[in-house]
Amino acid sequence: MSAGDVLAELAALREGDLPTHGGRTLAYVYDSGLAGLDELGARAHALASSANGLDPTAFPSLLRMENDLVASAAALVGGTPDTVGSVTSGGTESCLLAVLAAREGRRDVAEPKMVLPTTVHAAFHKAAHLFGVRAVDVPVDPVTFRADPAAMAAAIDENTVLVVASAPSYAHGVVDPVAEIARAASARGVRVHVDACIGGWVLPYLRRAGAAVPPFDFTVPGVTSISVDLHKYAYCPKGVSVLLHADAGLRRGHYFASAGWPGYTMLNTTLQSTRSGGPLAAAWAVVRHVGDAGYERLARDTLAAVTEIRAGVEKVDGLRVLGSPDSTLLALALEGEPGFDLFTVADEMKERGWYVQPQFAHGASPVNLHLTITAANRGGEAAFVADLAASVAAAREAGPVVVGAELEQLIAALDPDRLTPEQFEGLLAGAGLAGGAGLPGRMAPINALLAVAPARLRERLLLEFLGLLYRPPSR
Repeated sequence: MSAGDVLAELAALREGDLPTHGGRTLAYVYDSGLAGLDELGARAHALASSANGLDPTAFPSLLRMENDLVASAAALVGGTPDTVGSVTSGGTESCLLAVLAAREGRRDVAEPKMVLPTTVHAAFHKAAHLFGVRAVDVPVDPVTFRADPAAMAAAIDENTVLVVASAPSYAHGVVDPVAEIARAASARGVRVHVDACIGGWVLPYLRRAGAAVPPFDFTVPGVTSISVDLHKYAYCPKGVSVLLHADAGLRRGHYFASAGWPGYTMLNTTLQSTRSGGPLAAAWAVVRHVGDAGYERLARDTLAAVTEIRAGVEKVDGLRVLGSPDSTLLALALEGEPGFDLFTVADEMKERGWYVQPQFAHGASPVNLHLTITAANRGGEAAFVADLAASVAAAREAGPVVVGAELEQLIAALDPDRLTPEQFEGLLAGAGLAGGAGLPGRMAPINALLAVAPARLRERLLLEFLGLLYRPPSR
């Protein structure tokens, strides 16, 4: 195929995706709204995409850019001259490495544990699974959804190698009481990681803009590492994150070296070996171009958008905002028994050109709709709220989706560890996906079905469905 034909086919494929610009997709993407920023990132990416971060002596440009990005992130979150860091492929890798470093820093502990609030990002459960660190889940306050410092402190024991707090949590946008948590962990000699993947680059600017941001960074005694994603509110192309450590000794545990083979001595600072210089260069270019004053302006725009959207949501009959968000994320739940369901609201919003992300019930957190608000939403708040009100009205007229009794009985009888292909096919048929049909235009019936499934069964069902999606086309 010619280059033109290939690019035309790619453009046609992309037409079926959610929009990544214009503030219409309120999850997964972060849009600054700045003209030319994507083009700058793409050009910088192209200049360095063939360079390999595996060996900084071969590609010193990448070493320079990585150190520059680490310095910029550290300066935002109260770093000191001792602060060091690593650029990773994204927030999950940063969180994984924080757990790995903590485990390796306590090799004397045979059965290591980490203490987590139940609102912590799922990346830490992935780390527990991969690295053999037991996750100790601690319930959060059922009203504010913030971690409970006393309960977190009580969960620390002689096998605890790490305590984690969020700034903010993804599900509700609240900042955990980091100071109290770090004080308790530090008293026991335990590391504290702050997952500021979302907030690390925006919370400091929100504070400058007048927002009441709780302390969360290296200025808090006892905080030993912080993750900060640059492809979120630094508005860099995906995927670039920074994992910061208070000093080099704390970082050493996630470095890896192997001379036990006849090739080169392999040295890795992250989970990856070969690392394209493209994302690193793109982030470096964007951060330098936007600059400190530019990021403050973007944060002020985002804060204004959050404030207006939140005020508008609270005027929509039947909706409320969960907790008391400290940042740029909102979770919208039902108020009372309004006679509609949020899964239908999400479908109606999509009909109107918006994507809002359904979140299933967990503990004290009910089913809700997640909104990630960015600078690109500034100026579009009224349109969003108007379409949200119209979507609620349409959902109320349609009535809530009801999972049939027969299907509920089938779900109740399923064992996620013994799920058979026949049982899975039966559920697909019940959801209208029999015969390998693609996803329907409306997701409410499927989400309603998943909502009545226990969490472990939901995991298994979605993994099986993922397996169906990721199959090569027939030739």
